[in-house]
Amino acid sequence: MAAHSQYEELARQLSAIGAVKREMGRILPQCCPPASAGVLTLLDRHGEMRMSQLAELLAIDMSVTSRHVAHVAERGWIERRPDPADKRSRLLRLTPSGRELLAELSERYTQTLARYLHDWTDTDVGHLVELLARLRTSFGDCRTRAPYDPLDSPTSPARTPTG
Repeated sequence: MAAHSQYEELARQLSAIGAVKREMGRILPQCCPPASAGVLTLLDRHGEMRMSQLAELLAIDMSVTSRHVAHVAERGWIERRPDPADKRSRLLRLTPSGRELLAELSERYTQTLARYLHDWTDTDVGHLVELLARLRTSFGDCRTRAPYDPLDSPTSPARTPTG
């Protein structure tokens, strides 16, 4: 198990990742904010789905999801069609235009990463990919877990019996 100071440093580094995400967001076209790119990416990854499933995957409220969906639908990147299983619901799916945009965004992301990480070895990039994937796996699906409270830990100083 890593030392407490290593976890503190990891927390600082993860917090600083926001700067990387902001820089990556700057490469998006004006008409496609990061939230729109997220909608398109999820539809590409998971296929056709209802808005409720999209809201769950995005971990945001339905009203916010609805605004994001309206934005991408107005630009012709997705289409909404009646759900044959429930005519009151709509299914969302990427259009060819949405797929083209995703291909462009993927190329922009790839070029940007290559530019910033040009002095990294293939092995370094591979390790980063492996470790980030492992981090995501360790956290699992955070939305279905109860929040962690360190004071509830059996080894917490607040819970350790004093002699």
